[in-house]
Amino acid sequence: MKQIEFWFDFGSTYSYPAAMRIETLAAIQNVKVLWRPFVLGALFKEQGWSDSPFNLYPAMGKYMWRDMQRTCLDLTIPFQIPRVFPRNGLLASRIICSYSSESWIAEFSRLVFKANFVLDQDIADPLIISNCLNKLSLNAEMLIKQATSSEAKQKLIDQTEQAKIKDIFGAPSFIIGDELFWGNDRLEQAFSYLDKNIG
Repeated sequence: MKQIEFWFDFGSTYSYPAAMRIETLAAIQNVKVLWRPFVLGALFKEQGWSDSPFNLYPAMGKYMWRDMQRTCLDLTIPFQIPRVFPRNGLLASRIICSYSSESWIAEFSRLVFKANFVLDQDIADPLIISNCLNKLSLNAEMLIKQATSSEAKQKLIDQTEQAKIKDIFGAPSFIIGDELFWGNDRLEQAFSYLDKNIG
């Protein structure tokens, strides 16, 4: 089965619309989506940035928020500018790293993104993540406990290192084989490449 790697950060604005539609596009082409959270802030630090470039450069940030409003309106995806940006998505990311092969990962990820960019909730709060897990009838207490273990933390660290090795520099990023596509607006192009070049 063909597959696409979806590299994202829960605090990343443009990862949100990508996460909300990637599985629909994948289903059309019978493609498996590999959900790969990583710590975008760690990559920013290596580039000498202490914060999101959208915060460091106000004009860029102003444009981004307006662009997000237009993008989500065009895609008929609900969106609300969060009061805090970027938010810490480590807990949810560690859960996914520990249970990446589970069938509920995609829906859980979408619920976390909605909590951040629709409901304006603090996704670093275990209660918010617990609510997302409960909506899927999962054992929230057990999953969150596992996500706070040293093993789960190391898995996310290792996955972030993998992102660096793959030359990922932003989110969302999509990888097909050795081919890298960056940005929500490159999602369709990534699927087109997959269709034409991967047997």
